[in-house]
Amino acid sequence: MTSTTGTVCPHCGWPDGGEPFRVLSRHTTATGHTEWTRCGCGSLQVRVADGCGTRVVSRSRPPSGSAPARSGTAGH
Repeated sequence: MTSTTGTVCPHCGWPDGGEPFRVLSRHTTATGHTEWTRCGCGSLQVRVADGCGTRVVSRSRPPSGSAPARSGTAGH
């Protein structure tokens, strides 16, 4: 998994704060909670929610062949 400081998924461009994503698990921490989620493109994400808000701190690549084609890159 890679660290992220962006505000959108680098694989599909979907905003980190937006839907769709599916919460796979949620774990309480001393400062809030950690969520394992899946982006709409299939990328596995680790989200931290604490006094600073919610942010994606790590994410994987989507499963092979599951990311939507970006505009202008689709085959003819």
